[in-house]
Amino acid sequence: MKESMDAARIIGYFKGKSILITGSTGFLGKILVEKILRVQPDVNKIYLLVRGIDAPSAKQRVQQEVTGTELFGLLREKHGKGFEQFVEEKVVALAGDIIYGNLGLEAPMLEELAKDVDVIVNIAATTNFYERYDVSLDVNVMGVKHLCQFAKQCAHLKMLMHVSTAYVSGDREGLIMEKPIGPGESLREGTYLDIDAELRLVREVKKELAGSDDAQKTERKAMKELGLQRARHFGWSNTYVFTKAMGEMLLGQLRGDMPVVIMRPSIITSLRADPLPGWMQGTRTIDTIITGYAKQNLSCFLADLRTVMDVIPGDMVVNAMMAAMVAHSEEKGVQAVYHATSSLRNSATYNDLYQGGRRYFYENPRLGKNGEVIPTKEMYFFNTIARFHLYMILTFKLPLEILHLVNLLLCGLFSRLYNDLNRKYKFVMHLVDVYGPFAMFKGCFDDMNMERLRLTMAMRTPEDQMFNFDPKIIDWEDYFYRIHIPGVLKYVCK
Repeated sequence: MKESMDAARIIGYFKGKSILITGSTGFLGKILVEKILRVQPDVNKIYLLVRGIDAPSAKQRVQQEVTGTELFGLLREKHGKGFEQFVEEKVVALAGDIIYGNLGLEAPMLEELAKDVDVIVNIAATTNFYERYDVSLDVNVMGVKHLCQFAKQCAHLKMLMHVSTAYVSGDREGLIMEKPIGPGESLREGTYLDIDAELRLVREVKKELAGSDDAQKTERKAMKELGLQRARHFGWSNTYVFTKAMGEMLLGQLRGDMPVVIMRPSIITSLRADPLPGWMQGTRTIDTIITGYAKQNLSCFLADLRTVMDVIPGDMVVNAMMAAMVAHSEEKGVQAVYHATSSLRNSATYNDLYQGGRRYFYENPRLGKNGEVIPTKEMYFFNTIARFHLYMILTFKLPLEILHLVNLLLCGLFSRLYNDLNRKYKFVMHLVDVYGPFAMFKGCFDDMNMERLRLTMAMRTPEDQMFNFDPKIIDWEDYFYRIHIPGVLKYVCK
């Protein structure tokens, strides 16, 4: 790692560079594309690999889902009428997919790309916790393999940045270090994780299911269940974090001597600062709680309010990514791992989120369809699974069963009420099943590597602040109240 870093050096690094980015239609991908184009208009080319049947459809996707979004408003303002031409010159949409060999690209395009690309950033992933196992393996594991194979063909490659997740660590307690995942490493003692064996297993199961009645539906259910079963067998809580861990493992095995940086963010939240505070896309882990509370679908949740929830704003993750790319560019053989996290330096608790939310909704009450004020109710939190389940059975499940019986006796008179309450009950139980492991997570992510990188950053000018990725500067309750919760309501609860 080089000695010192500032905005001028980071901005200068991207001048004249050609960068291939996967996953650009996702939340983090968009932030990165916008930031590079805004701070360094003299970047050579940004190649965006997106799914599409041909080049025009890929280009249309990029225009609609990336450069045409609100996030690019500041850049659009900066270039005025010349914005479209600027994007046309700098951004190249490629119709392809990392699940295929050669990234699904034709040989001439692949060759041209291999000659031109300086930096590869892999953000593409399926982030569904309960995704089909075959789909997760294709994207989160085989996608890494195909990118590595392509990277080795690139004549001038200076850096391969791979975005993973801090939760590849599983549900560990204590301090979790920034270290690579070794071949075969698993979280359950006595097990060895063989990626090839997992791929074979998927093929065999699919083969067995092929002749069954309603094969498509059966296969979908079986693949979802298999992913969860295999994840838990090896000690991970869901298919997403399990396959992301496998992706990291494979990258470590295939990288050769190319410079590799693995960025592991925790729960990524809305933009804290530029270009659009509060902007976000899709529902992040904690935002389901906010939207449920806002719509009054959620009156209780499984969480100890004193528990630390590790969150980090999306713009800080991108700032860290850009600084790390510069720091390790052309360092042969390096495999640097960074935790883009906050739990060690400036922890946010569930209470910070709850208090920020309470304050926001009391001061800005939600309005119903007819303009009436929806009263903000207190929310109940349970710090153990047993207490939560007992409460749900006594308060919701038993009354629901009684209502169901009454409804049958009265020929469906209460069908609407029953369906509404049952839907709310299932919604809460699903949330707890999916997010419970995060709510009860007791680990703390060490970020010594990230802190060393932060210490190289000079923060002398306002320009330098544009690349700040230090969570110590965040007042969490204020951030949730003033930036994040309004952002969730504006961009997610449309």
